[in-house]
Amino acid sequence: MKKVLSVMATALLLVTFCGGMAAAKDFQVGFVYVSPIGDAGWSWAHDQGRKALDKMPGVKTSFVESVPEGQDAERVILNMARKGYRIIFATSYGYMDPMLKVAKKFPKTVFMHCSGFKTAKNMGNYFGRMYQARFLTGMVAGAMTKSNIIGYVAAFPIPEVIRGINAFALGVQSVNPKAQVRVVWTKTWYDPATEKEAAKSLLDVGADVLTQHQDSPATQEAAQEKGAYSIGYNSDMSKFAPKAHLVAAVWNWSPFYRYIVEQVEKGTWKAKAYWWGIDKGIVNISPMGPMVPQAVKDKVLAAKKDLISGKLKVFAGPVADQKGDTKIADGKVASDKELLGMTWFVKGVVGSTQ
Repeated sequence: MKKVLSVMATALLLVTFCGGMAAAKDFQVGFVYVSPIGDAGWSWAHDQGRKALDKMPGVKTSFVESVPEGQDAERVILNMARKGYRIIFATSYGYMDPMLKVAKKFPKTVFMHCSGFKTAKNMGNYFGRMYQARFLTGMVAGAMTKSNIIGYVAAFPIPEVIRGINAFALGVQSVNPKAQVRVVWTKTWYDPATEKEAAKSLLDVGADVLTQHQDSPATQEAAQEKGAYSIGYNSDMSKFAPKAHLVAAVWNWSPFYRYIVEQVEKGTWKAKAYWWGIDKGIVNISPMGPMVPQAVKDKVLAAKKDLISGKLKVFAGPVADQKGDTKIADGKVASDKELLGMTWFVKGVVGSTQ
């Protein structure tokens, strides 16, 4: 009996030990989203990247969606840190300060903030050079407009959004110097009703192509209802407005999220600013709609190749602001610091940066 009990005890210890080893191998990764993952937009795109992590051996992920920026975000991030998550990704600009606050309390946890600029010893930030894809979609818009009025439904007047608007406008002007881009601010990331009303206001002033920096496909739907064209953002939104959808600037977060997990696992991760571009596949454009002429498609795809190779630079001078003052001199290319702090509109954009 003693031998049996001894064997059972040893087996129990082995099971407990192995179970602990298995648990230790579980690499917990958390995601915090500002909107629903079913929005087909920003959070949906990030969630596709999260799902790619679930396919990695030993990695388990979870998420919390529709988390308001501010105290609610701090509570959610804090809860994940307390549970021992190895990495926490916060995917909205307004999560930056709450994440920084929590990061100071959990030095062994890796925190990654999307679209912000603050860092700490255990907190980095990341984004993609979406302005490159915006430039390409602007080329499509400039080629397809008849009224030369293109509407832009935008969320908040922060550098990330302003930079995208400017890149889009430069793309428009590269094929159609007569066209203007009109901006309407919604002051919300995800509010389909407000986005649709903003889109309608642009259609009412003659816009025949609409685009957006918003999370829902409401702008696409408004364009189709009015018989106008539309350009999506975050994902291929053609299913929501098949008669209107020309193209979309899209995110592919999978390669980046896998890279960060691998770096943390290896112990080589560094707290810095990561800003990947179209050359690494983190940003791209969706297939162009059947209504886009082949000649336009060819020109856009040629420009895409030049962006990938580095031959084409979106913010290469001369570039003037709305007042006509030179902001990027001829022969110069805007630095990353200038792009990340961009608070002015290029010439040809109608609207305020406030």
